[in-house]
Amino acid sequence: MVVGELLEGTDVLVVGGGPGGYVAAIRAAELGRDVTLVEAQAVGGVCLNVGCIPSKALITAADWAFRIPRLEAVGIHVEGVRVDLAALQRWKASVVTRLTGGVEQLLRAHGVKIVRGRAAFTGPGEAKVETGSQVVRIAWRDAVVATGSRPAAPALLAPDGERVLDSTGALALERVPERMVVVGGGYIGLELGTVFAKLGSRVTVVEALDGILPGLSRELVRPVAARLAALGVTVRTQARVVAREAGADGVVLTVETAAGTERLEADVALVAVGRRPNTEELGLEHVGLRPDAGGYLSVDPARRTAAPHVYAIGDVAGGPLLAHKASMEGRVAAEAIAGRPGAAYDVRALPAVIFTDPEIATVGLSEAEARAAGYDPVVGRFPFAANGRALTLEAGEGFVKVVADRTSGVVLGAEMVGPEVSSLVAEVALAIEGALTLEDVAATVHAHPTLPETVAEAAEVALGLPIHVLGPTRRAPERP
Repeated sequence: MVVGELLEGTDVLVVGGGPGGYVAAIRAAELGRDVTLVEAQAVGGVCLNVGCIPSKALITAADWAFRIPRLEAVGIHVEGVRVDLAALQRWKASVVTRLTGGVEQLLRAHGVKIVRGRAAFTGPGEAKVETGSQVVRIAWRDAVVATGSRPAAPALLAPDGERVLDSTGALALERVPERMVVVGGGYIGLELGTVFAKLGSRVTVVEALDGILPGLSRELVRPVAARLAALGVTVRTQARVVAREAGADGVVLTVETAAGTERLEADVALVAVGRRPNTEELGLEHVGLRPDAGGYLSVDPARRTAAPHVYAIGDVAGGPLLAHKASMEGRVAAEAIAGRPGAAYDVRALPAVIFTDPEIATVGLSEAEARAAGYDPVVGRFPFAANGRALTLEAGEGFVKVVADRTSGVVLGAEMVGPEVSSLVAEVALAIEGALTLEDVAATVHAHPTLPETVAEAAEVALGLPIHVLGPTRRAPERP
């Protein structure tokens, strides 16, 4: 119950403490502004608390558990592997707590005031925060909306927290379900579906479109699909859930496919069909803002909205829903607020990573996108099967594909699938931002034996001067 009011003022009000909001708050404070950050839950947002970090912790642990029995192939014999998912959850929580605690320390060290509660605008330059015990009224000069997004689900598949789960619920499971149905073959569904398949669940993926990971080239998806099949994951494409009912020990979903109707029984169903921005109940109408039909706010390159002195960053501003995009936008918004000339979100290379097995990473333009943009693209493709380090990791699947302009040699983009491409993609992102050429990449000495050599090798292929592959399809012996 609200028992009182407090009146406060601040230069910059940041609503939301995720990877966009907390970065905006810190940068604004670094630039001399008095900053108040409002967060209803733990700082770090979805990414640190119920997204990027906890999912990667589970992905890593599940892969360890999966690989241990397979070490016999290299002469290591281990018996009695057992997964204690409750203990694994405690470890995951410790990682999250360490990171969120670190973010909170950084905010306080920069003089950012943190208010716990839900904020809503009450007028231009005014907002209120309900903290549970009181209302804090805040006068602000500039405001940054960084409230992120949440899982979306049709009414038929509304999560119940027990048998039908969203990604947050799946990340909190303390026992491995015997059977799991994943509704949605995008990156969230496949990342988490792979986790539970490796931990021993019988997983079925239901995807409405004609292939998993829609929007990606099929050559990128092919190694992932092969690994899913090897894990015993059943994939149903062009399939839609049309009914849901309680089962004796779980849930039963009725699925329509081109071949007919199928009933899928599971202990739990994970619904991963997308996300929606958190722009409701923010009082945006009181500052003259109206989200579009999808719930997003339109912004200019400085992340300004149509309302004076109101900025929007991260998921609420649309575009790819990526934590690193939100962080960069947070920097831009803070610098624009501080009056820094030229502050703008002007990113040529926004990498995207999918932590499937194997990983997928893309950045810049694909070959088709480059051609559509008017370039004459040249492509270099190098397989991990010809990379010594990949073979020592028992991870020879996949490839690195670099795209460049044929005339100038300037690097335009890359597509990768294979071991640790989540890290390798950074080199190509830097090359794109720096307008580097294929020769620049190929002439950069890469340590041996390492996975990043594949990027330089792909550049050499595009230049027509490959060392460790013969022609477009033949492969030379692995480098010793």
